[in-house]
Amino acid sequence: MNEHLDNLREIRSLMERSSKFLSLSGLSGVFAGIVALLGAARVYLKKVELTSSYNVTGIFSAKNMAEPGEFKTFLIQTAIITFLAALFFGIYFTVRKASKNGDKLWNPLSKKLVISLTIPLLAGAVFAIVLIQQLNYSLAASSTLVFYGLALLGASHFTVRDVYFLGLFEVILGILSIVFVGYSLLFWALGFGVLHIVYGLLMYLKYDK
Repeated sequence: MNEHLDNLREIRSLMERSSKFLSLSGLSGVFAGIVALLGAARVYLKKVELTSSYNVTGIFSAKNMAEPGEFKTFLIQTAIITFLAALFFGIYFTVRKASKNGDKLWNPLSKKLVISLTIPLLAGAVFAIVLIQQLNYSLAASSTLVFYGLALLGASHFTVRDVYFLGLFEVILGILSIVFVGYSLLFWALGFGVLHIVYGLLMYLKYDK
């Protein structure tokens, strides 16, 4: 009986490996979350510098400050740095896990995964940049959560199911951020920071150890 169960588990594992990209590392999420929290803190400190206000709400009302152009440039730079740092850790830990498990990193499944992520992310990036150019910082922050969540929902078809729920929570937080507009940066930090860290730890304990 035990032999049959072992055979069934092996067959299931082989089927999953042939239909799902399993080299995503939970540590990628943890470090992406840490980077996001650092980025959010940087934006908050810049707002304090330009407005002399320590209020954690209404941070993106800084468009009304004396130097809105300076804040706009700062936001774009911070977003780019945060994204590149998170991408670096994502690639690093994914490559490390694939090498450890002896898996081929670039295959038809990983290509589909990258495409399903890239299209909504690029659309969201362009949308957010346009909003920032129009000094609509709050909606820009909210839109990145929504587009990122949609990207994860699409990518979940090609990797572990847990990614689907992360994407769903990101979309929900993005919508709540639009409703409670004064708390946009807090929702952004919660979605990209805290959720990533929690998700990453759960993924690491479930799949990496």
